[in-house]
Amino acid sequence: MEDMINFKTLPQHSSSWLKGRYTLYKYKGFWNSQKFHEWAFLAHKTFKPNPSDVIISSCPKTGTTWLKALTFAIVTRNKFDESTNPLLTTIPHECIPLLEREFEQIEYNRINNNPDFIPFIATHLPYNSLPESVVSSNCKIVYIYRNTKDVVVSNYQFFRKACKVAEEEACFEDAFDEFCQGISWYGPYWDHILGYWKASLERPQEVLLMKYEDMKRDARSNVKRLAEFIGHPFTIEEEKEGVIECIVKLCSFENLSNLEVNKSGVHSPVGSNGVENHLYFRKAEDGDWEKYFTDEMKEKIDELMDQKMEGTGLVLK
Repeated sequence: MEDMINFKTLPQHSSSWLKGRYTLYKYKGFWNSQKFHEWAFLAHKTFKPNPSDVIISSCPKTGTTWLKALTFAIVTRNKFDESTNPLLTTIPHECIPLLEREFEQIEYNRINNNPDFIPFIATHLPYNSLPESVVSSNCKIVYIYRNTKDVVVSNYQFFRKACKVAEEEACFEDAFDEFCQGISWYGPYWDHILGYWKASLERPQEVLLMKYEDMKRDARSNVKRLAEFIGHPFTIEEEKEGVIECIVKLCSFENLSNLEVNKSGVHSPVGSNGVENHLYFRKAEDGDWEKYFTDEMKEKIDELMDQKMEGTGLVLK
């Protein structure tokens, strides 16, 4: 493995709809910013997980915040009650750190036996870009994916606001065309999904795929399924007492988006300029894409995803 990435030799793209404020580089088949490529590269070389670790994985804007909140609430349900859970005062992204940006903090917590540390780690890395140590450790991986058209809109709105570009100045058609070319944060989106889908077929005991829309449609059953997979199943007594429903309510968009920390706080991990927390809680709606897509756009991306997902049984419309 090389000692560093030579960004001068990589394909790069500065988005016109973001007024050149965000540049992506393509490295080993996927697009990302230089800083995130560097962090991921370092994590790949040095991170060593424990078999008990659980990896929460996703492509950006596919339900990451919600999955982190649900996972954290499941694991800590016997440690906190409804009034003391850290999710009430801390954004979910700080409850479960991101591997490629905060792996040093993860290692520090583990080495120093931080009593508040839980062995859950998030990542946006494609499956084939995960550190080899993660795959060989046989730790559990939970992956969430979402309707492609809503992902396109969520990406557009998040990065537009993060880069402080007014909507009337950010051409949605350009953002859409980029996405269809595979140019997006950690994209191409379809390759990201396919990597984890294939892994779930090869290693069903270690890799679980969860669909955002299915989770919204039946949150209770999917939270129960998630808890069983990560090794923290609910007891019969907990189910009778409504513990699952309490977790679903605590982690709901309506609850989290109205908490003061998520309305006015800023997520600023080491090495980051910071992102306002409210940007992680936009709408969480299915079908919001209909306000943005023309008939031609819908037809184009449906055909693209049908082609990319052929033979998988995965539906991303």
